[in-house]
Amino acid sequence: METPLLLSPHLNTASKMRSLCKIVKSMNKEGAKTESKSRTQEKRNRLSLLQKCELHPNVNLDKFEKLTKASSESPDMVKKWGESFDNLISQKAGVDIFTRFLRSEFSEENIEFWMACEDYKKCKDDSQLPLKAKTIYETFIEKEAPKEVNLDFNTKACISESMKHPLLNTFDAAQNKIYALMEQDCYPRFLRSNLYLDMLHGRPHGCSALRRRSRSFTFNEFKDAQPDFSIWM
Repeated sequence: METPLLLSPHLNTASKMRSLCKIVKSMNKEGAKTESKSRTQEKRNRLSLLQKCELHPNVNLDKFEKLTKASSESPDMVKKWGESFDNLISQKAGVDIFTRFLRSEFSEENIEFWMACEDYKKCKDDSQLPLKAKTIYETFIEKEAPKEVNLDFNTKACISESMKHPLLNTFDAAQNKIYALMEQDCYPRFLRSNLYLDMLHGRPHGCSALRRRSRSFTFNEFKDAQPDFSIWM
């Protein structure tokens, strides 16, 4: 008599487990492929950022995209900035871009002092003048002030004396001198700067510097360099 074949529930369970293992292995392989692609893309992104940093080292990578965007100012407006210094600083956008240029030369205290004087002259409450005048004097005028501007001794002495009873015109002479300094010295350099020229020609700021760097690059710069493999350990 033939013995009937009985399917053990244990055998069915083992079969299910083997199938489940196959599925898990397949999923792990797909996950590994996806992770590998992700790591490869991450490496490419890092390499791209390092190349940008090398070509334009003064740019903060977090702000790189902002710096490379073209100016929103119209070409006609930017052109007028080049016609006179007064056209440049009579508009907020012009003051902002000129301040940015002065920061690159570490001389932004000049435009900040000029703007502080403009704000001071708009004060309509005489009782506020002493406090405002003191703030300007201690910030820009007195010896070793945190943002001391370049003024002659006589001009500083007159301002110091007027601190007892400051008037709306207390800083006029000093403001005019700093205006003349920026117009004759800083403004011509601003017109020759890549910052202004890129805006004038509608180019993203920074592209001029990148092009110069790529043209001047030669293999000779690195022919004597020795690789340091320790950084990868």
